[in-house]
Amino acid sequence: MEENTTGKYYYSIGEVAAMFNVNTSMIRYWEKEFDVLRPRKNKKGNRLFTERDVRYVHVIYHLLKEKGYTLAGAKAALKEKFSDYEEKVILLETLEKTRSFLVDLDKALAEKQKK
Repeated sequence: MEENTTGKYYYSIGEVAAMFNVNTSMIRYWEKEFDVLRPRKNKKGNRLFTERDVRYVHVIYHLLKEKGYTLAGAKAALKEKFSDYEEKVILLETLEKTRSFLVDLDKALAEKQKK
């Protein structure tokens, strides 16, 4: 398994909830409602979310919280066009990372010019 950019293989449910500013109970609820979201569980029963699981949560979050879909509407949309939504989320994540990189670069250049 490849290491991701953060150096982690798995994320806890608390970390995933914090990424999307929702409660852990919301993540557990989405896990029950959406077949696509199936994180692994360790021997203690703790959920272990992979990068792909986090992407699924992002797609679900996007549909429910950003687009305003109902639960039934989000389920239907995922069945019909999951790959389309996944591609959009991947693009959004890439753009967010690029923006963050550019902002950090701008700050570093500004600091360098001050010297």
